Amino acid sequence: MRPLLARISPDALAHNLAVARRHAGRAKIISVIKANAYGHGLGRAARALSGSDGYAVLNVEEAVQLRQMGVEKPLLLLEGPFDPEDLGACVELRLMPALHSMHQLDWLTQVAEPLSVFLKFNTGMNRLGFPLAEFDTVIARVKEQASIAQVTLMTHFATADEDFGIDWQWHRFLEKSRPAGLPISAANSAALLRYPETHRDWVRAGIMLYGASPFADVGAEQLGLKPAMTLQSQIIAVQTVKPGEAVGYGLTYMADETTRVGIVACGYADGYPRHAPTGTPVLVNGRRTRTLGRVSMDMLAVDLANIPEAGIGSPVVLWGEGMPVEEVARAAGTISYELLCALAPRVALREE
Repeated sequence: MRPLLARISPDALAHNLAVARRHAGRAKIISVIKANAYGHGLGRAARALSGSDGYAVLNVEEAVQLRQMGVEKPLLLLEGPFDPEDLGACVELRLMPALHSMHQLDWLTQVAEPLSVFLKFNTGMNRLGFPLAEFDTVIARVKEQASIAQVTLMTHFATADEDFGIDWQWHRFLEKSRPAGLPISAANSAALLRYPETHRDWVRAGIMLYGASPFADVGAEQLGLKPAMTLQSQIIAVQTVKPGEAVGYGLTYMADETTRVGIVACGYADGYPRHAPTGTPVLVNGRRTRTLGRVSMDMLAVDLANIPEAGIGSPVVLWGEGMPVEEVARAAGTISYELLCALAPRVALREE
């Protein structure tokens, strides 16, 4: 059996939710479990995060899975209905759609039973959301519709994880939303950890639940978070590379001295980034080393020069316990979200 697998820790998920709870104060926590719970398994994450006040998913299909599992808590549909039929499912499944455009409000006229909704306003990210300039018009339109039971105001921060901060969005959102006197949901993981003034009624915890930091300058361990996924494999072959010889496709790494190279059963078809360069950190036998050369579809190479005891069968941690996923992501020029979400279906998930 191929040795590559992802170990998922429900205890770590529950621990990270407890960290979110301490930061959230009186705000209710919506745990974001879209994209198969960032690669951790939708059902597994929902069970481990059962202390949440609700969950957020991308589409009706994810909501159906949760309801079939017996999940009764509020479910937020993050991008709202994609067509009028989705609103029928919202009624049947008791979902809270996030509405962000007038055509979605038009569809609501076809709904027989009132829905609780989140109204998303664009405060500067310019992806989804009603324009703030139309705030009063949207609120008036909503009040006219019998198909809306309860309204929560929502926005999303573009730079909560950066030094630029959230003031440029937060203050303009408050200026419009405060007079309405409605519940608010604004904080993502970064704002939950760094900007308590944004917590309000509902917070939306995402990446922090999986044990990764949303910040480039602060590690997960410093935030009290534990990795929920450990991607691990083994060395399946060892090569001795002489000076001037290369490793892997494209000859991107050439040895300047005789080097022992371990070949690991993991590649880009498993979700490990092909663009990870020589030097990306990895653990072998619990000791830190680096990748060498270009990542292949099913394999990658690691430097065993300073780990003489390592050989065939030696354990390798690609990310997780002892090797923060955000550090691997940074070396590969990406973010931890992408690595976790990109885990391929062929990688076995094992709950521990």
